[in-house]
Amino acid sequence: MVEAALVISVLGLAVAIALIFGMRSRLEEKHRQMLADMHAGMQNQSDRLGGRLSEELNHTRDALHRLQLSLGVSLNDTADKLNQKIDTRLDQISGKVSERLDEGFKKTNETFVNVMQRLATIDEAQKKIDSLTGSVISLQELLGDKKNRGAFGEVQLEALVRNVLPPNGFEFQYTLSNGMRVDCALRLPEPTGLVCVDSKFPLENYNRMFEGSDPERALAQKQFRADIRKHVDDIAKKYIIANETSDGAVMFVPAEAVFAEIHAYHSEVVDYAQAKRIWIVSPTTLMAVLNTARAVLKDVETRKQIHVIKDALAKLGADFRRFDERMKKLADHIRQAHQDAEDVQVSSRKISQQFQKIESADLEPPETTPAVTPANVVRLAEERKP
Repeated sequence: MVEAALVISVLGLAVAIALIFGMRSRLEEKHRQMLADMHAGMQNQSDRLGGRLSEELNHTRDALHRLQLSLGVSLNDTADKLNQKIDTRLDQISGKVSERLDEGFKKTNETFVNVMQRLATIDEAQKKIDSLTGSVISLQELLGDKKNRGAFGEVQLEALVRNVLPPNGFEFQYTLSNGMRVDCALRLPEPTGLVCVDSKFPLENYNRMFEGSDPERALAQKQFRADIRKHVDDIAKKYIIANETSDGAVMFVPAEAVFAEIHAYHSEVVDYAQAKRIWIVSPTTLMAVLNTARAVLKDVETRKQIHVIKDALAKLGADFRRFDERMKKLADHIRQAHQDAEDVQVSSRKISQQFQKIESADLEPPETTPAVTPANVVRLAEERKP
């Protein structure tokens, strides 16, 4: 029995081993089949992808060829259009260049004509300058003579004074109580009084200061200072009189260059003149003095007419007060008129609202009569009791 069971066990084991080997062989076969199918599928997929890639490449190649052809045609068309535009633009530029050249030639001709006209004007000016040079030489010769130089100074002084001061503010060739005749006397109000102006000035040594050798110029400069001192002393002696003239006088130098020379290089002479109460002036500084004198005279005349101005201001003040009262009344009337206008506007707005209600039939309903009930009768009787 044991042997039979052992035999059966061995036979079962053999069958199991046979079954296992059979299943393994079947699995290997299925695995090989699956690998073969997978390889075939991949081969087919590769063939399909290769075919599609080939088709896409062919299509791309055809598209590129067509694009190249179309680009060639477009480039040719674009080149033709560009050439046409360039030709048109070149024609326009050529026309504008021609116009600009014509304008440039025209302006050049006009400029040339203007230059010729100005050259002609310059020639005329040169002729006038030559004539003026001759006049300056004649003027220098005129000023070289002492008598003629004095006359020139008087003429220049007279022109300046007449152009600035009123007729009652000056007098030429005025004779003083000491018998001396001054070139011009300025009539200024007190306490200044009568101011004498002398226009005769020594210039002989001034002209020599710029001629000759250095010692000669130094000597002329020294004599020039002495001449000024002497002239200052003469003016102080002749034209300053106590209780008749001002305590100072004016020495008129008819040349700005001489005036500048005195103040720049001969300050001691200027100090000496100021100590003697003599004021050295040039045409420019004399204008300032005369303008100051005119302002003083105008102030004096204004002071003389101050009462007239006060009366006029008083009348103007009364007129302004009346104007202010009338302006206040007018303002009250305007305010009242404004208030009336606002009231009228309110009434107009109410009337307009009533018209709108009437047009829209928006009227208030009439009051209803209360119903006759015992309670209402009692209430009415109580209301009517005295």
